[in-house]
Amino acid sequence: MTNPEIGKSIVAAGIKTNYHDVGEGYPVILVHGSGPGVTAYANWRLNIPYLSQFYRVIAPDMVGFGYTEQPEGYEFSMDNWVEHIIGFMDALDVEKAHIVGNSFGGGLALATALRHPARVDRLVLMGAAGTRFKLTEGLDAVWGYQPSIENMRKLLDLFAFDRSLVSDELAEVRYKASIRPGVQESFSSMFPAPRQRWVDSLASSDEELKSLSNETLIVHGREDRVVPLSSSLHLAEVIDRVQLHVFGRCGHWTQIEHTDRFNRLVADFFNEVNE
Repeated sequence: MTNPEIGKSIVAAGIKTNYHDVGEGYPVILVHGSGPGVTAYANWRLNIPYLSQFYRVIAPDMVGFGYTEQPEGYEFSMDNWVEHIIGFMDALDVEKAHIVGNSFGGGLALATALRHPARVDRLVLMGAAGTRFKLTEGLDAVWGYQPSIENMRKLLDLFAFDRSLVSDELAEVRYKASIRPGVQESFSSMFPAPRQRWVDSLASSDEELKSLSNETLIVHGREDRVVPLSSSLHLAEVIDRVQLHVFGRCGHWTQIEHTDRFNRLVADFFNEVNE
């Protein structure tokens, strides 16, 4: 059986990168979060089919995650992840794109827009890192994950407000993804304790955020126990061209818990460009 998480492959910034590329039109790049065993497909599987009706939707596995190669001795840092995104765009001849960033990917999307403003059009930040906040117990648990089906189940319960979305089958699938050769070694080396420093390292300063000129949509679940709503409220205060949408009865999985609403919200936000 073919694995839907494995898509196309291209060398980006010297790294063999696994990615999905669906649809035609203006490019939209989806940047996943940092959960154990995450892939672009797992993160965005419910969003790609809808958004690709209107846009060329491109979703890479960032280096250190999924089925993208990880060079030996690779240093995980904001500088290197941003370089990977820009190298990925270069490899695909994508001059400029909208970027949607989830959690860790939101911090990455912000940093990319700030460092390479000519390459980024509109931004969507979903449950995003990217500003300083006190490390939550939820995020500490995510980054400190030790592989077991039971631990994966606990994490998935943390992500979702609606527990019916979390099944034993899903926990087993994500657990198996987290124990593929090299995955846990990579993951455990990425955000070692004490972990407040990694929240801070993903953050852009208020001065930088105030200089951001991109039209920005911020989306957050009110009951998010991984990245607090206060993070997005702060981003909405300091970013100039911004709108904020808060989903009640929603955890860290806005794109999964409110799929249809999220998809329409993002598509409508991008469509405004062409009006």
